[in-house]
Order: sequence, then C-alpha cells, then structure tokens
Amino acid sequence: MTQSRIRWQAKFIALALIWGSSFLFMKVGLAALHPIQIAAGRIFAAALILAILLRATGSHLPRERRVWGHLAVSSVFLTALPFTGFVVGETRVSSALAGIGNATTPIAAVLFALALLPSERLSGRKLAAILVGFVGVVIIAEPWNAAGRPDPLGFLIVVLAGACYGLGWTYNRRFLAHADLGGLSQPAALLLCGSALMVPVTLVWWLIARENFPRPWSLAPGAHTADHPVWLALLCVAALGFVGTGIAYVLQYDVVRAAGAVVSTTVTYLIPVVSVLLGVFVLGEHLGTAQVLGFAVVLACAFVINSAPRRRRPGQAS
Repeated sequence: MTQSRIRWQAKFIALALIWGSSFLFMKVGLAALHPIQIAAGRIFAAALILAILLRATGSHLPRERRVWGHLAVSSVFLTALPFTGFVVGETRVSSALAGIGNATTPIAAVLFALALLPSERLSGRKLAAILVGFVGVVIIAEPWNAAGRPDPLGFLIVVLAGACYGLGWTYNRRFLAHADLGGLSQPAALLLCGSALMVPVTLVWWLIARENFPRPWSLAPGAHTADHPVWLALLCVAALGFVGTGIAYVLQYDVVRAAGAVVSTTVTYLIPVVSVLLGVFVLGEHLGTAQVLGFAVVLACAFVINSAPRRRRPGQAS
C-alpha cells in the first residue's frame, strides 16, 4: 500500500517537472529550429512513442468515425494550436513568462465549460476568482509601463495557447467522456490526429520559407552562431517530444488511475512554478515585480476555481 502511494506521488512530481521544463526546452530549441519545426517535431515524436507503447501494451485505437471526428477537433486545441502557440510566443517572451501563461488554463476551462457543458454552474466564488484572475493577467502584462512591460503580442499568444488547453479538455469532457477508448488509445489517437494536421501546416510553412529553409528539416539561419549549440537545441526538441509529450501522457493517466482526477489536476499549479525557476536560474531570465505579483494572483485564482465546492452543513440556509 505504501509503495503504491509513493509510486503515484513520484509520477506526479515527475509530471510537474517534465511539463514545467518543456518551456525551457522550447526556448533552447529555438536556437536551431523554427517554431513550426519544433511544434511539428514534438507532435511527431510523441505520436511515435505512444504508438510504440500502444502496441507494447496490446491496446487498440478507436474504430468509430464519430470518436475519431471528436478526437480530430480535440487535437487542434490540445496539440497543434497550443504547442505552436507557446513556441511562437517564446520568440518574443521568456520561457518563464510562457510558463506563467499556462497558468490561465484552469480559468479558461471554467469559461468554456459554461458554454459546452449544460450541467455546469458558476458559483459566486468562482465568478469572483475568474474576474480577479483576469486582473492578475493584466498585472502581468503591465500595460501602463510601455518601456519595461513584456512584449504584448508574445504574452497574448502564450495566454491564448494556455486557453486552448482549457477548451480542448472541456471539449473532451463534452463529447468523449463516455467513449470506451481504454488504456493509451485516446492519447495515442489524439497525437496521431495532431500529426496528420501538422503535415500540411509544415508543408505550407516550408513553401513560404524555402528561401531560408531549403528543406523542411533544415536548421534556422544563424543556428551555428546562436547562444546554445545545435546539438543541445536538437536534444531539447527530442526530449520535448518523446518525454515532455509522449511519456508525460502515460504518467498523467497513471496518476489519474491511482489518485483520481481531482488530485491530478493540481499539477497545473506546479508547472508554471517549475518553468519560472528554470527560466530564472538556468537561462538567466528576469521577471519584474508586476509579473511575480500577477503570477501569484493568477495561481491563487486557479486554485480557487479548481477547488471542490463547499458543502453546506445540515440546516444551513441557502
């Protein structure tokens, strides 16, 4: 019993470290590759590792067309858009700030749940947390400080990328909650759909950028003179795909099975903390006072939004 408890806790911590470090991996990967190459490589590598694990565990992909249709829509918001959005955003903002953008996911999930889930109700406490959470985002953006604020477009992109996760998981709850997929079938199918989507996206990007990228896998101009060596950048992108996406899905499902969905969602609070620590202490990035304060506000609001509703005592008036 004790061993089992330690095992899921170790996986939970590993999941927070893996997903939190993905923002650092993207930042280093940009030293050698274009954002589209990083996003596509991440999805292709994750789909490959999950396909191998799917075969090894004897699981099967779903067969219903309706399920595949919903998975295709989910893959847009859970793979293609956020993976591309975060790395594009990191061309303009720090990895620490991109990780903070990910903290808006629980807030976005509640808003999308109101639109997609008929049974969802918004309490006054959660409504207040959403409004204060938006104030936290404004504090991070620091619009009153034109000289020292983060790049507005870059920060907007990472916030929207985080919101994509909220929409994607809510869509999953609405249309795939009762689909009998089992094992790793759903994440593998999700990433296969994402891979299919990224093929034409990558080809269109390459046709536009052929002058600087003779082949879709060509290194970015100036890669050999960047701050990080090419081999390190490529290693980070490989880790981002195989570990940060593929293995992370396996860990996530293990935590859900062992500890429940409520416990597993609390990893959302640790991911931006890890990304900020790595960005500051490994990459030497800097966060201003407004960013730290706004981050604390958003994190606290996300905790309130995801917390269980209070139970009324017997005889308590409503």
